[in-house]
Amino acid sequence: MIKGQFTYEEAVAYIEKIPKFTKKHPLWHTREFLHRLSDPAMDARIIHVAGTNGKGSVCAYLQAILMAEGKKTGFFTSPHLVSVNERIRINNQQISDERFLEIFKEVEEVAGQMEEEGLGHPSYFEFLFGMGMLTFAREKVDYIILETGLGGRLDATNAVEHPAACVITSISLDHTDILGDTIEKIAAEKAGILKKDVPVFFDGSCKKSSDVIRKTAESVGAPCREISKNAYEIREVDWKHIAFSRVNAYDKDVIYEIPLCGCYQAMNVELALETVEYLMEAAGRKKEIKERSRVWAEALAGITWEGRMERIGDHMILDGAHNPGAIAAFAESVREAEKSAAVSQETLGAELEEEAPVVVFSAVADKKYEEMIQDLCTQIPARCYVVTEIEDKRRVPAEELKAVFERYTDRPVLERKELKDALRTAEQNRSKEGKIYCLGSLYLVGMVKKLLAGGGNHAEF
Repeated sequence: MIKGQFTYEEAVAYIEKIPKFTKKHPLWHTREFLHRLSDPAMDARIIHVAGTNGKGSVCAYLQAILMAEGKKTGFFTSPHLVSVNERIRINNQQISDERFLEIFKEVEEVAGQMEEEGLGHPSYFEFLFGMGMLTFAREKVDYIILETGLGGRLDATNAVEHPAACVITSISLDHTDILGDTIEKIAAEKAGILKKDVPVFFDGSCKKSSDVIRKTAESVGAPCREISKNAYEIREVDWKHIAFSRVNAYDKDVIYEIPLCGCYQAMNVELALETVEYLMEAAGRKKEIKERSRVWAEALAGITWEGRMERIGDHMILDGAHNPGAIAAFAESVREAEKSAAVSQETLGAELEEEAPVVVFSAVADKKYEEMIQDLCTQIPARCYVVTEIEDKRRVPAEELKAVFERYTDRPVLERKELKDALRTAEQNRSKEGKIYCLGSLYLVGMVKKLLAGGGNHAEF
């Protein structure tokens, strides 16, 4: 292949090979990389989002609200489920293959120059981040929503030095080998995105993480707004939606109905709403907020976010829960949805065989999968558990997952290495009214979706 001559498929293949010949770099490297790309989109208003769980959902809500305000948005997210294009979105539309290839060629040229000069080729995440920022510059977006990849302090997205606002979602134990083995250590890494005079809005549900975020904000001179569960009142949760009202002066009479199951989504929406309200206040539009709330509620009512309590047909639920905190949140949402379906708490605990779900599970080795499995067996007793393997070098062998499940449950545990066989087994073992839950990894969610598809400066608000 002649250097610089790529098809879309070759460009994707090139990116997927990057982890094989380079490593993660310090932030100065990312800043140098962006500088060589002419510091793309640094004049846009950027909202930087970190956290363990809920980052993607908060970003999606921010995007919907800003679009309802007529703002052109760029959204950089990870990981992707089916296509790498998903990571770079303009007004909620993933970029086309043609646009992807166009931007790729520019970024690949700069990456090659850095490698030739001995600076090191940008990492996988750096490369895609550079593509995202260059795309947003070309598209002249009003707002950029940046989701961190891992942690915050050392994440490539933290190369952005002057965001308009920061958001930190719920924090739990995840990537402990990199971020630390306590909530406090992980919170400190997430809070590493905070900047002087840049406000941060954060989930205050956990005292341990909240204490760290507040102290970090104070030390860097960042105004902070802690969001507690008292900020909203959940009205209804079922398998199709969550409804809640806010406890504030702006729109306490507005009912927000989000077409996603999950009690935790109320907190995620609240984080997004309070961030946008701040941006409007900073732009001198405080008086407009109350009248805009119903517009925002309408925009949020039409939102979709794949892989988060996502219903497939009448009986399959896909969720990317991949750490103990996410498993606990999933279980809470299941309980609330079942209650709404007139299933008593006693029945849920006893798990009548005719109503118990079938759980399809897989995980990557760097996750706390034993703790996840223990929580699953305790909180969601299933008709049976089906373990399978994801298509990644970090996969946990199905036989290992089976052995772990058998330590915590006396229910049948069925091993199927191939996903197709696992889903077929799940269908064969579910009751007529029973559901199938697929969770444990976003990789698993992506694989299921591929298979089922047949293929594999804020004042200017």
